[in-house]
Amino acid sequence: MNSHEDNHGKTPAAWTAVTLILIGAVISAAAILLARPIIFWIGIAFVVIGVTAGLVLRGAGFGQEKIVRHIGGR
Repeated sequence: MNSHEDNHGKTPAAWTAVTLILIGAVISAAAILLARPIIFWIGIAFVVIGVTAGLVLRGAGFGQEKIVRHIGGR
Protein backbone atom coordinates (compact mmCIF):
# COMPACT_ATOMS: atom_id res chain seq x y z
CA MET A 1 0.00 0.00 0.00
CA ASN A 2 1.25 3.49 -0.77
CA SER A 3 2.27 5.76 2.08
CA HIS A 4 0.97 8.90 0.34
CA GLU A 5 -2.54 10.09 -0.29
CA ASP A 6 -3.37 10.30 -3.99
CA ASN A 7 -6.10 12.91 -4.41
CA HIS A 8 -6.65 12.44 -8.17
CA GLY A 9 -6.69 16.18 -8.88
CA LYS A 10 -9.11 17.17 -6.12
CA THR A 11 -7.28 20.46 -5.58
CA PRO A 12 -8.22 24.11 -6.00
CA ALA A 13 -5.79 24.35 -8.93
CA ALA A 14 -7.39 21.43 -10.76
CA TRP A 15 -10.97 22.51 -10.09
CA THR A 16 -10.26 26.07 -11.25
CA ALA A 17 -8.54 24.91 -14.42
CA VAL A 18 -11.19 22.36 -15.33
CA THR A 19 -14.07 24.76 -14.63
CA LEU A 20 -12.64 27.55 -16.77
CA ILE A 21 -11.70 25.16 -19.58
CA LEU A 22 -15.19 23.64 -19.55
CA ILE A 23 -16.82 27.08 -19.66
CA GLY A 24 -14.57 28.02 -22.58
CA ALA A 25 -15.40 24.84 -24.45
CA VAL A 26 -19.14 25.37 -24.01
CA ILE A 27 -18.90 29.00 -25.15
CA SER A 28 -16.83 28.02 -28.19
CA ALA A 29 -19.17 25.18 -29.12
CA ALA A 30 -22.20 27.45 -28.88
CA ALA A 31 -20.42 30.08 -30.96
CA ILE A 32 -19.75 27.53 -33.70
CA LEU A 33 -23.43 26.58 -33.78
CA LEU A 34 -24.43 30.26 -33.90
CA ALA A 35 -21.70 31.16 -36.43
CA ARG A 36 -20.24 33.86 -34.17
CA PRO A 37 -16.44 33.92 -34.61
CA ILE A 38 -15.83 36.63 -31.98
CA ILE A 39 -17.66 34.62 -29.32
CA PHE A 40 -15.70 31.52 -30.40
CA TRP A 41 -12.43 33.31 -29.66
CA ILE A 42 -13.76 34.52 -26.32
CA GLY A 43 -14.35 30.85 -25.46
CA ILE A 44 -10.81 29.99 -26.53
CA ALA A 45 -9.56 32.81 -24.28
CA PHE A 46 -11.36 31.13 -21.35
CA VAL A 47 -9.52 27.91 -22.14
CA VAL A 48 -6.15 29.68 -22.18
CA ILE A 49 -6.99 31.52 -18.94
CA GLY A 50 -8.04 28.21 -17.36
CA VAL A 51 -4.76 26.51 -18.22
CA THR A 52 -2.77 29.51 -17.02
CA ALA A 53 -4.76 29.79 -13.78
CA GLY A 54 -4.24 26.10 -13.05
CA LEU A 55 -0.50 26.37 -13.57
CA VAL A 56 -0.23 29.53 -11.46
CA LEU A 57 -2.27 28.01 -8.64
CA ARG A 58 -0.21 24.83 -8.75
CA GLY A 59 2.94 26.93 -8.56
CA ALA A 60 1.47 28.80 -5.57
CA GLY A 61 1.01 25.51 -3.71
CA PHE A 62 -2.68 24.84 -4.38
CA GLY A 63 -2.06 21.77 -6.53
CA GLN A 64 -1.15 18.18 -5.82
CA GLU A 65 2.30 17.57 -4.44
CA LYS A 66 4.70 15.85 -6.80
CA ILE A 67 5.19 12.20 -5.98
CA VAL A 68 8.68 10.75 -6.29
CA ARG A 69 8.62 7.05 -7.10
CA HIS A 70 11.73 4.94 -6.84
CA ILE A 71 12.40 2.01 -9.10
CA GLY A 72 12.46 -1.28 -7.24
CA GLY A 73 10.30 -0.12 -4.34
CA ARG A 74 13.14 1.38 -2.30
